[in-house]
Formats: sequence, C-alpha cells, structure tokens
Amino acid sequence: MIITRTPFRISFAGGGTDLRSFYVAEPGRVISASINKFIYVVIKRQIGIVEHKYRINWSKVEFTNSIDEIEHPIVREALKLFHIDFPIEITTFTDVPGQTGLGSSSAFAVGLVHALHALKGEMVTKHTLAKEAAFIEVDLLERIMGKQDHYASAYGNINVFTFTKDEVVKVDPVLYRPEILKKVESNLLLFYLRTKRNASEILRSQDANTEVCRENLRNLQRLVDPIRDVFNGTLELDKLGEILDEGWQIKRKLSNDVSSSEIDDYYYKAMSAGALGGKVLGAGGGGFLLFYVKEDKQLAVKKALSNLFQMPVLFDNAGSRITYYDGSMV
Repeated sequence: MIITRTPFRISFAGGGTDLRSFYVAEPGRVISASINKFIYVVIKRQIGIVEHKYRINWSKVEFTNSIDEIEHPIVREALKLFHIDFPIEITTFTDVPGQTGLGSSSAFAVGLVHALHALKGEMVTKHTLAKEAAFIEVDLLERIMGKQDHYASAYGNINVFTFTKDEVVKVDPVLYRPEILKKVESNLLLFYLRTKRNASEILRSQDANTEVCRENLRNLQRLVDPIRDVFNGTLELDKLGEILDEGWQIKRKLSNDVSSSEIDDYYYKAMSAGALGGKVLGAGGGGFLLFYVKEDKQLAVKKALSNLFQMPVLFDNAGSRITYYDGSMV
C-alpha cells in the first residue's frame, strides 16, 4: 500500500501566462505557493482474487475490469500511461472540495503519478512528477488549463515558474526571510465563497481571446517580481496587498466570467473593512477569496464577511511526498 500527500496551492500573480496559447509566443511567468491543505492518494495492489480488476473510490465508487471503462479521466489516462494491467484499488481523500480555485485536479494528478511511480519501485524528481501530471491533463485529456498548478503542488514552497514555447519549465525558488514568511501567513485571510465553478469553462474564453488579452496578461506577469521582492525583504511587506489588488483589477478584464456581482460585493466589503488587497484564486468565478489584511483590521474584515467560511493559511514547504509505503503490500 502507498499513500501520497500533495498540497494545494495559492497563486499570487501571473496566472493565465502559463496557458500554452500565451507562452508559445513569449515566456509566461507566475509566482505561487503551496499551502497546508492536501489531497491524499491511496493505492493498493490487490491479489488476483477480486471480482473486479479496478476499483476507484472518488466522489463515486467505480468497479470495472477495463481501463477504458473507468470514468475518472485522470485515473484512466494515468493507468494507461503506466501500463497497469493488474488488480488495483485507488482511493482519494481531500482537505478541500474540488473546483474551488486551489488547483485540486492538478494536485490529484501529481499525487497519483507519484504513487504509481512508487508502486513500480521508481524514485523520480519533482520535475518529472509535475511534467507527467501536466502531460496527462493538458495533452492527453486536452483540458484548457495552465501548468503552474502541477509544478506548485509537486515542488511545494514558494516559487517563480517560467514557461517557454519549447515546453521547458524553469523553477526558481523564492528566497525569503522566515520572519517575513510568518508575517505574510498571519496577514492572509482566505474565505470560501461556497460556490464551485468549472475552471476550464472560464479559461476557454480567456484562451480564445489570448491575443486580445495579451497586454493584460503581460501586466499580470509584471507583478511577479514585486511580489518576490516582498518575500525577500526588498519591498515593504504591506505592498503585497496593493499588488494583489492591482492584479485583481487586471484579472477582471480577462473574461466576464472571472468575477460576479456577488464576488464584487464581498470584495468591496472586505476592502471597506480594511483589507489592503485580494483576489479570487484560480480562474475565478467562485471558490476562494484571498485577502491581505493587517492584524489590526482582521476582526473587522472577518465580521464583514461573517457569512463566509474562513480557512487559515499556512505555507507548505515539502510538495508532494510519500507518507506511507509498505513494499510487501504493493
């Protein structure tokens, strides 16, 4: 039996430039961080005495003897890619619901790829985990999505990712001072909007209008370095709020589906109560609202958004990892 633990992520700036339609013409750059909310993937190789060859437990339970009949698209394509032709059971557990802007499908893909490599007795790099997970979603499943989530979940910590037209992804860890990291953690408030959305639908309209939105996407990308400067102490800490707000105003121009009257109302309430800036995580349209709020204003912001669930934010520095491995049971 093998259990992997893979973190979700929050993206600070540059989202959208990791779409292939953008980086085939010019490099894309994003800055993101993994957080201490995880998806767990459990894999167990079964002995031959089973009624069904494949058992997949997710939001539904699937029993089948054929890989092609598996409904879960990532599982189906991953098992094909790894040539799994023996009885196996796969189960997932998660801290946060999917389709909420934290990169859940990509985190699952990374965790599954990690578990399947371990099942075959293979130790691979974080880069390989991210590359193969992205290949499954972007190339095999042809989903309209970026690659940053796969790399953020695989690597962990805070990184700047650069995407190039030859499909090479460069990973630059953000060097930060521990005291600044703790202060940023304490000043970030994350609120669940209680709505899910299909990120692919939102990204499809953005992807189709990449050329029209290219200058806005470039402007989002220009915020990457200032955010990195906040973490390394070059730029004043509270500038992070202003940068997030600037990025949100730009992001809202990418598609009519990025925001809504409800989201705009919550954002206005938080800013009026003292937040310095924020954004909707992921493609937009729902999920989580992230705000940067100084300590003396946090109570007011929490009261202003009291009907939303507030989730504490801590950064993760391990990335995808194997938390349990029993070689005798694989």
